Amino acid sequence: MRQAVEQALQLVREERPESLGEALALLQDTVYSFSMKVCGHPQDAEDTAQEVMLKSLPHLAKFQDPQALAVWLYKVARNRCVSSRRGSKNSRFRHLSLDELMPDSRELRELLRSAAPSPETALLNSESAEQLKQAVLAVPPPYRMVLVLHDMEELSTAEVAKIMGLREGTVRVRLHRARLLVRRRLAQLATGRPETVPSIHAAAEPPRPVRCRQLFAALSDYMDGVVDDAMCEEMDRHLHECEPCQAFLSSLKNAVRQCRSYQPQLDGEHAARLRQELLPKYRQALAALAKKSAAAIN
Repeated sequence: MRQAVEQALQLVREERPESLGEALALLQDTVYSFSMKVCGHPQDAEDTAQEVMLKSLPHLAKFQDPQALAVWLYKVARNRCVSSRRGSKNSRFRHLSLDELMPDSRELRELLRSAAPSPETALLNSESAEQLKQAVLAVPPPYRMVLVLHDMEELSTAEVAKIMGLREGTVRVRLHRARLLVRRRLAQLATGRPETVPSIHAAAEPPRPVRCRQLFAALSDYMDGVVDDAMCEEMDRHLHECEPCQAFLSSLKNAVRQCRSYQPQLDGEHAARLRQELLPKYRQALAALAKKSAAAIN
């Protein structure tokens, strides 16, 4: 979605009536899509998009850097989602340990038996899109927010850290756990198994070797190419020799691909009507800004 924000800022600078409408459409779609992924309720997402756009109008012309606009826009949208009535019901969560999220022997056996997922599985139909929506909403909100911003909105770790007010290391930890949770829930939905508490599986399994835990903890960093050379070489060797780990990594990558392909859209006609309400307010904001600048000069 970062590309949409960059395009919107370029269009705002053109100062043409049709360009302004296109810019507002891009930003409106961006905020609505983000809000749907976070809260899952169309009405909440629509309300968030409209409220965030109204707050954005006086500020759009001030931004020169698309990254700064993206961070500001997502921060405002995030705060609105967090404070929404339905979004706040599940605001409490328990931090999950890595041991709780490691695959048990049954999961690994099933992964080995099943065919390796292909990139085409990331092309969502209506059924798989609904399953993905359920899987994402099953992730505790603080983890879910990082997943949506990084994997679904394609923001960098540094940008997510700014939006969330977290250290980059904390973002990476939450991202990995969120990916593991989504992968597990997608597997449960695909097989029709009921949702289970991870700690039940963890308690029934013997402790994993320390080195296995360390490698498992670094899987997301390995996928994203942010591990150092020595760790990368070690993980390459391990994965080459370990079929269960290959199958698990393939499954995790497929879950991330599905997340990135999910783009909920606001109804076109309804979105156009909402933008018609925004355009005069944006022009009023521009006029007020120009008047303020002129007064400062004089």
